[in-house]
Amino acid sequence: MPGKLVYERYNWFHGQVKNKLFPNANKLACRFEISRKQAQRDIEFMRDRLNAPLNYIPDKRGYTYDNLSYELPPIWIKEEEFLSLCLALRLAAALPDKRLKGQLYALLNKFVSFRSLDNTPRMVDIEAKVSIKNIQYYRVKDEIFQSVVGALLHDSPLLISYYSPHTDEATKRTILPLHLLCYMGSWHIIAFCTLRGRLRDFALSRIAGAATVNKKIDLPENPVSVKEFIRKNFGILSGEDSVEVCLKFTPDVSRWVKEQIWHSAQEFSKDGDGGICLKFPVADFREVKREILKFGASVEVLSPPELRDEIKEEIEKMTEVYR
Repeated sequence: MPGKLVYERYNWFHGQVKNKLFPNANKLACRFEISRKQAQRDIEFMRDRLNAPLNYIPDKRGYTYDNLSYELPPIWIKEEEFLSLCLALRLAAALPDKRLKGQLYALLNKFVSFRSLDNTPRMVDIEAKVSIKNIQYYRVKDEIFQSVVGALLHDSPLLISYYSPHTDEATKRTILPLHLLCYMGSWHIIAFCTLRGRLRDFALSRIAGAATVNKKIDLPENPVSVKEFIRKNFGILSGEDSVEVCLKFTPDVSRWVKEQIWHSAQEFSKDGDGGICLKFPVADFREVKREILKFGASVEVLSPPELRDEIKEEIEKMTEVYR
């Protein structure tokens, strides 16, 4: 309750300033029946901690704003909401844009500055107790991230220079960004590609250059839902067609595998020897092959036969390496 009353004082004083009524410490003290010293501390807190552009006008014996567009931050929030924001900031460590992360930090610090009156955690406490760690993710240049996000939010087409390691080719193409995706710590943009005439996934780390273009891009009459495009198959690699994969895991790893979400449409079934069988749709074998090989002899591909043959061939190559 004390924190709420403090905020009411800030809000009243802010309204008086915005209405050009030139409030001062005496008026604030009188209005809320507090001491003049406390009222002056409130004003100084608004100026120093909430960045209110307060300026005392001697002739008016009161305060005004140097910038009348200033608004108080919405700092009266519930404890759960505040903690959610704190966690969101720490999770934002995955953002490749340092400037954006700095702005988020400054914004949340305003909340922390106010709520410190209620003995809630300080920013230094949050940073010490919550973090995020990604491995094997790809770096993205700040300017590329800014260009892509800006185009996404403004529905603007982009001309990008894109490198594909699968074909070892660099191409220039115009895309319309539709959805930003963070997958396993790496950033992707789902966009309509005019070169291919359909939705494509572009890794931001492979975009060498991006520039907005004054061009209208018309999407197909019945476009594929972006969420459907993302969720249709296992992993990030997509394709026109998908096939069901069935993997048999031995009992020693089954408990861990059952804890994992491989795909929203996955199906588990028990095997007679205590292991499990896992089924899910896949459009491209490259990514799922890497996941299968991680389990070594603890997994067997039951179907499709094409994937089973590819895994067998890879194992034979590995055998040659370790002879």
